Amino acid sequence: MGLIELKDVYKIYSEGEPGEVRALNGVSLHIDRGEFVAIVGASGSGKSTMMNILGCLDVPTRGEYLLDGVPIGLRSENELAEIRSLQIGFIFQGYNLIPSLNVWQNVALPMTYQGVKPAERFQRAMEALEQMEILDKAYNRISQLSGGQQQRVAIARAIATRSPVILADEPTGALDSKTGGQVLDILKGLNETGTTVILITHDMSIAARAPRLVRLKDGNIIEDTGNAARAAEVGG
Repeated sequence: MGLIELKDVYKIYSEGEPGEVRALNGVSLHIDRGEFVAIVGASGSGKSTMMNILGCLDVPTRGEYLLDGVPIGLRSENELAEIRSLQIGFIFQGYNLIPSLNVWQNVALPMTYQGVKPAERFQRAMEALEQMEILDKAYNRISQLSGGQQQRVAIARAIATRSPVILADEPTGALDSKTGGQVLDILKGLNETGTTVILITHDMSIAARAPRLVRLKDGNIIEDTGNAARAAEVGG
């Protein structure tokens, strides 16, 4: 069943001016419920812009975005905030953690907006921290953590929301190769239980672990294949 659909989507900055930038240039994309998709491209390819639109953090200049059959362009800001809260778990490259809260409180915060009761918020936060092997830091302040530890907390926060969609922007960027592999294993495990995972990365070795690869260049999709098919094509 279709979950995400972009129809001829443009995102244009300074449209009509000499410095016009087409971050997305008429992109169409269909993602089914339960897929694991890697969106890959170099810096400036449009992948972060696409993530912001898919995550209802930004809106297209032109074109249509349908999430679970609902045209996002017709939603109010309050409705978009509710969609982000209930349907999408985010793993941001910059972590987006709140320094005034301790680790478990950061993980629990999105569940507050989901209406999860306090006792369950705490339990789910601790379970997610344990899954990310950082439970011993649950009561630490964010400033006491390394970059890699902060990334683990950010991933735990997304896991704890139990959202049907996870958008992950360079989720292994601050991690060593071993921990990065563990993170991908966790994302694949979530996908196997039905979560739709969209992974944004510039790293082909990371993207290669996703069943489907979408490659962007200069705001255009230049490749959209299953990795198995792609590997066969290269081998043949």
